[in-house]
Amino acid sequence: MAERETLASRLGFILLSAGCAVGLGNVWRFPYITGQYGGAVFVLIYLVCLIMIGLPVMVMEFSIGRASKRSISDALRILEPEGKKWHLYGPAAIAGNYLLMMFYTVITGWLLYYFFSSVSGSLSSLDAAGAEAFFQDMQSRPLLQTAFMAAGVAIGFGICMGGLRNGVERASKIMMLGLLAIMIVLVINSVMLPGGEEGLRFYLVPDFGRARDAGLAEVVFAAMSQAFFTLSIGMGGMEIFGSYIGKEQSLTGEAGRIIVLDTSVALMAGLIIFPACFAYGVSPDSGPSLLFVTLPNIFSRMNGGRLWGALFFLFMAFAAMTTLIAVFENIIAYWMDSHGWTRRKASLVNMVLVMILSIPCILGFSVFSSFHPLGPSSSVLDLEDFLISSTIMPIGSLLFVLFCSRRSGWGWEGFIGEADSGRGVRFPKWLKSYVRWVLPLLIAVIFIKGYWDIFSAI
Repeated sequence: MAERETLASRLGFILLSAGCAVGLGNVWRFPYITGQYGGAVFVLIYLVCLIMIGLPVMVMEFSIGRASKRSISDALRILEPEGKKWHLYGPAAIAGNYLLMMFYTVITGWLLYYFFSSVSGSLSSLDAAGAEAFFQDMQSRPLLQTAFMAAGVAIGFGICMGGLRNGVERASKIMMLGLLAIMIVLVINSVMLPGGEEGLRFYLVPDFGRARDAGLAEVVFAAMSQAFFTLSIGMGGMEIFGSYIGKEQSLTGEAGRIIVLDTSVALMAGLIIFPACFAYGVSPDSGPSLLFVTLPNIFSRMNGGRLWGALFFLFMAFAAMTTLIAVFENIIAYWMDSHGWTRRKASLVNMVLVMILSIPCILGFSVFSSFHPLGPSSSVLDLEDFLISSTIMPIGSLLFVLFCSRRSGWGWEGFIGEADSGRGVRFPKWLKSYVRWVLPLLIAVIFIKGYWDIFSAI
């Protein structure tokens, strides 16, 4: 067997892992869900949930990867006691990566299209109705969507084909640093808009009255769900990068740094969006249409809006592409580890496969527009997102927690020994009972509530 590739630097590991976590959950879902649930109160509860739920699961994924030095397809088999069946989840996790890419690549294509449209001036001077019509026109054109989806997929796999260090790690560093630089510029522009201070107050000053109006229980659950899903845990996405690093640093500290970076991007997205919404009298709880309808309308009314719109959608494209590259690397590693394929073969075959698998999502807005799998107005994209966000991610995270805390799995001692190897912050051993009993219950609640919300509404 060929020697396993490794990452060149600790910074590369942090930026690559953060790139997997940083995506549409941070810069699209986080701002609009914050708007829906009352602003600053939601943000505070969300930060607590990140520490309670996201951090432990991320440390476990990293530990499984570093201890096994394999992708998730083989890692559980290597670490489980003889005769146990934890490894059966491995193929399901890899399938989840494909399922995620069946719609995430399509949205990435939308962002690339909006970036080029911003640069060309096609989004300039659009009012609210014009922005809505532009978005619907794009969705009704399957060939246009396919072209931009295929471009994103080709770029992502092309980078992965360049190797772990020279392709994946190098590109992720450039994109993540570029993303952060663009965000800082956009934040400065937004907070200086006349009238933007009201948006900052909405976002940063807690108002428990607004949270109570939204329903405190709903706010807490929404914060738990967002903390859980924003980190891309449960499918082996973090596990694969754990398998590429050495034992010089303890994993709790590394996970903490990645979560801080991931959360900083989400918080900065709010600093871009809320001042702009309030400055131009737009509701900050306008839902997913915030990104493709509301914001283009705002940029069209802004001085220098063509520049700010282009920068915003370039930043969004970077956020989406870093996730694509990270997930593609997980898929490629599976075929290399479990089937002995070369990186080039795994990249080329899967590039074509992912393009084909993304077609149903695109057709869901035209040919399959009458298909409403989760109730009126739902689409193929909604079904695929539900299967990932409400099924595979929570089930996978629950299995990782049980695997790392139960004698029938890897066990607490095996997990702690790996997590605490190296210099840095240790995983608190006094959290053993919390990890064994409370954390699985919280994840189970997220899973059950996700299904309840969907099927009670149908």
